[in-house]
Amino acid sequence: MNVIGIGTDIVECSRIESMIAKHDELFLKRVYTDWEINYCSRRKSAVEHFAGRWAAKEAILKAMGTGWAKGVHWTDLEIRNEAGGQPFVELAGQARTVCQQQGIEKILITLSHCRQYATAFATAVSD
Repeated sequence: MNVIGIGTDIVECSRIESMIAKHDELFLKRVYTDWEINYCSRRKSAVEHFAGRWAAKEAILKAMGTGWAKGVHWTDLEIRNEAGGQPFVELAGQARTVCQQQGIEKILITLSHCRQYATAFATAVSD
């Protein structure tokens, strides 16, 4: 396994809470997939889960080495969970295309959150 890139991000949960309060569904639909909205909304601390996914998406873009360039959209990156809770990345659209062009076969992700902050670390790898 070869590491192609790494990325990390941290976000204040209150920032995401403010964006949800101000823009509601417009913000949610722009940043999160339907699966993510459903998953996070069902959680006791929904804002923390939304913030964790925000941080994860930012970390992934850093690991890809693209930032928001090359036409990647927020919803091209989906953070799901295995049955045991381990997060994993589903790529779609331009994010998938960019990863294929760069030889990225998988993006490993970890995220964590508390009441105040959410953080994530991503590693883009190839075989």
